Amino acid sequence: MPTAPVTAFDQLDPHGNYTYADHAAWQFEDLVELLRGRLVRRDNTPHEPHQRVLGDLVRCFGQHLRRPHRCRLRVGPYDVRLPAPGGSWADDAITTVVQPDLCVLTDLAQIEPVGCLGAPAFVVEVTSPGILARDWREKFDLYQESGVGEYWLVSPQAASISAFVLDAATARYRLIGTYTRPGPVPCATLPALGLDWADVFPDAEGE
Repeated sequence: MPTAPVTAFDQLDPHGNYTYADHAAWQFEDLVELLRGRLVRRDNTPHEPHQRVLGDLVRCFGQHLRRPHRCRLRVGPYDVRLPAPGGSWADDAITTVVQPDLCVLTDLAQIEPVGCLGAPAFVVEVTSPGILARDWREKFDLYQESGVGEYWLVSPQAASISAFVLDAATARYRLIGTYTRPGPVPCATLPALGLDWADVFPDAEGE
């Protein structure tokens, strides 16, 4: 006997363990991530500082990638499926589905109609006070073990950008810089980007 469709977040067991196959079948508008099978409900209405900073980042990256380029920019909500290292890539085996604020894909074969399958080259998360631990710990670890080559944590509250690059020798993130004042912010994935801290935090200059 077929099961009834899940049409509301409240129908789900908050302590359950889910896969991407489950995630793809849900029929509700709430934004939901899976972190190692655990449900994480995202805020459908991000606050103004988050939106302002993300908008400036999208503008800067979008202008750069409008030129002939093999990379693709994607902005959340955009499903990124991260198979476990060495594990199956089947929908019913993938237990991590994230929705980064911004990601850059250099392998266009990863792009599917429903999102991205596999680790993006570059991920940006714009942090909010209520989810700092998730972005700095849980997602940090997931992106690191999944092979995301570059990870930025951008804080609207602190007007800072913390940039990490995956070390090929250790398979661990190495902090390459924390940027808190006007000046260049280098991007390992896009060396010609030419981003300046003031492009992201224009209202914070002089504070």
